[in-house]
Amino acid sequence: MNLPNKLSCFRMALVPLIVLVWIFPYAQLNIAMPEFTFGIVSLSLKNILVLVLFCVASFTDYLDGQIARKNHLVTSFGKFIDPIADKLLVNTMLIMFVCYGMVPIVPVIVMIWRDTIVDGMRMSTASKGIVVAAGMLGKIKTVSQMITIILVLLNNLPFELWRFPMAEFMLWFSMLVSVASGFSYFMQMKKYIMETM
Repeated sequence: MNLPNKLSCFRMALVPLIVLVWIFPYAQLNIAMPEFTFGIVSLSLKNILVLVLFCVASFTDYLDGQIARKNHLVTSFGKFIDPIADKLLVNTMLIMFVCYGMVPIVPVIVMIWRDTIVDGMRMSTASKGIVVAAGMLGKIKTVSQMITIILVLLNNLPFELWRFPMAEFMLWFSMLVSVASGFSYFMQMKKYIMETM
């Protein structure tokens, strides 16, 4: 396994650790998580720890792509595993936010629907030996989702200081780009999918 693929697998391995840090029963075990105040915004150490882990995982997404392209290490496995690692990371975070009432459920459901449909189309084309790499809209979707997650973890800092709901704006923007990229994937794979109907 080459380095970019190892980085994708490392990103996947960080997801359970992020979940553990987020849902760990600190209060039940009498562990007091420090709170930091920035103007009118309070930020828990738990948020900061998860943010650091999430940023490390997100950076590996950038890094594995750069290394793969620069060193001609792009593989079919890499094209397959990289978007899966991204979706595991991003969708896990979004689902946890919904569970804790931090974001509205509708955009998250729509984005998960999109991912499920695109993954189904990818599996259909992969059975024919065709691997469809992430397109530009798909990459924009992932980046906008990652920005959204960072803003939610920061309790919308610094925009909350000006009462501007940037985190929520980015969430809905991510949903729109997600739908658009899903349609783009469908158009790319339509002829292969329709062959089996």
